[in-house]
Amino acid sequence: MLVVDDDPTVAEVVTGYLRRAGYDVDRAADGHQALAAAARRPDLVVLDLMLPGIDGLEVCRRLRATEYGAALPVVMLTAKGDEADRILGLELGADDYVTKPFSPRELVLRVQSVLRRAGASVPAAGTVARGDLTLDPQARRAYRSGRELTLTLREFDLLAFFLRNPGAAFGREELMQRVWGWDFGDLSTVTVHVRRLREKIEDDPAAPLLISTVWGVGYRFDPVGS
Repeated sequence: MLVVDDDPTVAEVVTGYLRRAGYDVDRAADGHQALAAAARRPDLVVLDLMLPGIDGLEVCRRLRATEYGAALPVVMLTAKGDEADRILGLELGADDYVTKPFSPRELVLRVQSVLRRAGASVPAAGTVARGDLTLDPQARRAYRSGRELTLTLREFDLLAFFLRNPGAAFGREELMQRVWGWDFGDLSTVTVHVRRLREKIEDDPAAPLLISTVWGVGYRFDPVGS
């Protein structure tokens, strides 16, 4: 695991809590160090947004552009008032975020949740196919017309849920709870991940046919865009 924060006190506290939870932890103090350390393929990155040299958003962007970083779990640390940066972080592919000031115990719980999702094999049924989309839960791989999609953990979970529940409309709060197990949180998280998923499975994300917006309710998945 990799903790990236230029504040030595925060980095030390976070590292200490994660190590007591049983994780091996490396540290980086800036964006350049983070990218170099991430090339060693940690299981997860705890990434502060405000970093010297290369900020956290750019680090996340560069990670997602690499083969080893495309599906690397990332938990971002954001300042309380930085909603725009938080949303941008989610758009760049962060899997979760924790707002400063935060409880180190809360961060450990978020890290554990993301790692469980990353390593979990989805139970029961095997491959799911709807239209030209195919999902292999055990391998955590998804394809469109035979071409593998590059999805983050949360995008994969969202697509899996939609494929298993075609034709039904779900509100953002319901998606947050049923897809990711959150009983509370920023609903913009759902909006951002739906937008990112549309960019990867729709012919025209601006006029989506597969994931429709149901005004006053939320979203509905229609396998053939009908």
